[in-house]
Amino acid sequence: MKFDFSNDHINTGVATLSSHFLWASALVLTLAMVSFALDLAGAPHRAARLEARRSTAAQTRATADGDVLVDAPATTQLTPEKRQWGGIGMSLSWLGTLLLIVAVATRTIAVGRPPLGNMYEFSMVGCMFAMVFFLAWSLKSDIRWLGVFVTGPIVLFEMLAAVVYYTAASSLMPSLQSYWLSIHVTVATLSVALSTLAFSLTVAYFVQNWRDERGEAGRERLKWMDALPSAASLDRTTYGVLIVAFPMWTFTLIAGAIWAQEAWGHYWNWDPKEVWTLVIWVVYAAYLHARATAGWSGKKAAYIALAGFAAILINYGVVNVYFVGQHSYSGL
Repeated sequence: MKFDFSNDHINTGVATLSSHFLWASALVLTLAMVSFALDLAGAPHRAARLEARRSTAAQTRATADGDVLVDAPATTQLTPEKRQWGGIGMSLSWLGTLLLIVAVATRTIAVGRPPLGNMYEFSMVGCMFAMVFFLAWSLKSDIRWLGVFVTGPIVLFEMLAAVVYYTAASSLMPSLQSYWLSIHVTVATLSVALSTLAFSLTVAYFVQNWRDERGEAGRERLKWMDALPSAASLDRTTYGVLIVAFPMWTFTLIAGAIWAQEAWGHYWNWDPKEVWTLVIWVVYAAYLHARATAGWSGKKAAYIALAGFAAILINYGVVNVYFVGQHSYSGL
C-alpha cells in the first residue's frame, strides 16, 4: 500500500469543505443532544401516564356487575408510548454521523492519505468511530437513554478539533510516511472510541448509583433516571465494552513498537507518548484483572475505568501538545 505524501496533491478547497461538514455535524449532534435530554426529562411523565393506563386497563376488566375488580395491571399488554424527542434525537444522530463521515471522507480526498496525521484528524476520525459504534448498537437495542451521554462528549471533541486542534491540510512528516499509519493509528482510534462509550456508560452508572445509595429521596430527586437501566446493568455493560477495547489497545502498543523498530531502530525509546500508551494499557489491564480475579464491580471498578479514560485524555490533550518527543505529531 502506497500513498502520495508530497504537497502536490493537497486540495485546500476540499479541505475547507471538510471543515464545514465538521461544523455542520457538531451543530446537528448538539440538537440531537438536546432532543435526548428532553426525552429523558419526559420520562417521569411517561411513567405516570403508563401507570394511569395500567390502572384504567385493570378496571375495565371488572365483572359485569362491577362488584369485583381483577387486579392484573402487570399482565395487561399496553402499547408503549411514542417517544417523539427520543426519535428526533436518533434521527439527528444519524444525520450528524453522516455529516461527520463526509467530513472525514473529504479530508481524506484533500490530503490524499488516511486522515490520521495530527490531532485534528485523529479527533474527527475518533468521533466518527464512536458515533458509528453507538448507532450500530442502537440497531439491536433501544439505547435512546444513552444518547445524551454519548453526543455530549462527541460534540465537545468535535469543537476541540474545529477550534483548538484545527490543522490546515498538509503532507505528513517523514516519520509518519508508512503503511503503519493506517494500521497502528486506526486501531488506536477504534479503541479510544470504544473507551469513550465506556466512559459515557460509567458516568451514567455513577448517577444511577448515587440515586440508589440515597434510597427513595434520591430516586425522586432524579426521576428522569428511571429511563436508564439499573446501576448493576450499566456496570456490566461498561465491562463488556472495555473487554472489546482492551485487545485493540494491546495491538496498538505492539504495532507501535514494531513501527518504532522500523522507523528508529528501537522497539522502545521511553518517549512520553510511548510511556503514556503503556500507562493506559496498565490501568485498563488492572480494571479487567480486578473484575476477573478479585471480583471487583460497582464503584471500585468504575473508579479504575475513569482513571483509564483520564489517562487517555492526558495522552490526547497534554502529552500530544506539551511534551516534546519522537511522537510530537499534534500539528499545533
